[in-house]
Amino acid sequence: MPVVKSRTNFLTSDKGRQVRDELLLMTEDPTYNTASTYSANSLLYADNLMPFVDKHMNYLVSNPALDPDTYLANVKLVTRVR
Repeated sequence: MPVVKSRTNFLTSDKGRQVRDELLLMTEDPTYNTASTYSANSLLYADNLMPFVDKHMNYLVSNPALDPDTYLANVKLVTRVR
């Protein structure tokens, strides 16, 4: 259980803020495909679209074994518009 707590704190940590800022910069850059994706949770997302940043931050929180820097590098590779 301590792993989940430490990953939950990830959102408010310096590294968490750094990853969020990098994801936000990606959404402003037209060289990345950062379109929102469908979410069945209409209570949280009224239009059923989960923003790019929320999607990836939620994934990092739910997978505490991932290295945020490696994950972010992979997201950049996969979303790059060619």
